[in-house]
Amino acid sequence: MFHMGWFLGAGFGTYGWGGRWSGNAKKDIAKPDLFIDMATSLERAGFDYMMLEDASNIPDVYKSSLEPGLRQGALRNDPMTLVPLLGQATKHLGIIATAATSFYPPYLAARLATSLDNLTDGRFGMNLVTASSHGAAQNYGLDKHFEHDMRYEMADEWVRCVKALWDTWEPGALVMDEETGVFADASKVHYANFEGKWFSSRGPLNSIPAPQGHPVICQAGGSPAGRDFGAKHADTIIASLVEEPGVENMKEYRDDISERMIKYGRNPKDAKILFLAQPIMADTDRAAQEKRDGMVAAMAANTDAVLAGMSYFSGKDLSGLDLDAPIEEITDHNGHKSLVDAFMREHKGKTLRQAAADRAQTIGSVELVGTPETVADKMSEIMDYVGGDGFLIRGPLDRAVITEICDGLAPVLRRKGLIRSEYSEGTFKENLLAF
Repeated sequence: MFHMGWFLGAGFGTYGWGGRWSGNAKKDIAKPDLFIDMATSLERAGFDYMMLEDASNIPDVYKSSLEPGLRQGALRNDPMTLVPLLGQATKHLGIIATAATSFYPPYLAARLATSLDNLTDGRFGMNLVTASSHGAAQNYGLDKHFEHDMRYEMADEWVRCVKALWDTWEPGALVMDEETGVFADASKVHYANFEGKWFSSRGPLNSIPAPQGHPVICQAGGSPAGRDFGAKHADTIIASLVEEPGVENMKEYRDDISERMIKYGRNPKDAKILFLAQPIMADTDRAAQEKRDGMVAAMAANTDAVLAGMSYFSGKDLSGLDLDAPIEEITDHNGHKSLVDAFMREHKGKTLRQAAADRAQTIGSVELVGTPETVADKMSEIMDYVGGDGFLIRGPLDRAVITEICDGLAPVLRRKGLIRSEYSEGTFKENLLAF
């Protein structure tokens, strides 16, 4: 069996805007309804978790303007505010929200995670990012963002500080004995007194301990520094291989993370790696392929969107470049290092127009196109070869797509014994470790 999750790439943001099935988009914006519908559907389908991405600024690198981002609705509300509502609507589904280690003070993050883990009965997780945008950093009072690898050094210390705060309450510290009048055993609650290079915190937390002890940590770094960070700290890892897709690269990623985890004294089975994928399905394999080809053609024609995306990820404005000239290497960037470097490797010597067309061909870490039965069989074969732990659904989101996955693909996967038929009783982390 393998695990399933869903990656909400716009977090608590705008989905379906201007799409075929976007009739409710205006009503859904900044409201919880779509996400609650999704959460209950995912739980019915047996998913392990849904993960809400986040960002702290409106993209303004491309064309040095806010206009492209605002025109496309590239806005996000704070995903943490959704977690209690999603937790109330479900009983088993893990709920992950994104926190930037560069901007969240450790005490705030530790206390927030503990509170949300209690509110969801042990089903909360934090997706830890270092963020990459200078614009986001400036929203938090910095002149510019920290250098890429330094961000991960800081993040490592940040996690150690947060864990020290979580550990200020020992097991058994919460007594709540009404007969003796003792709420908590003071001998089992202590100061963290964490002192690091970048972060420090006295502690202890003034909230009761989390049901999971340490809420689930999720991470998605692809660079060497990011892979090390995930191997050292994460309970689940998002593998985004959209620039270098294919089963061989998926296997290399799984093997590499396993080696790094062993280096840090961890069992590779303790971090579940889920590969980003976008199943494209229809009633016949041919119809699904035609659907896929139509999506690719539309994306390939939108060269402007590719340039805007690469401008955001690299932090460099690419709007003034000649579309039919060979791509100039993007150097000295401080953005998403693994993504930009992979883009340059894959498209060296090509023009931007060619690169846009090529990039449109990539739907996910691996192509999953066909009927639900065909896609399920492909997913099974891929996991058997790769040795990974499952898939993280990505791509355009609307209620039609949710139904297609949860009521079309998931029942086939379950019938083939590929995903869980029921949840074990316990926390999010316990469900992740169930197999």
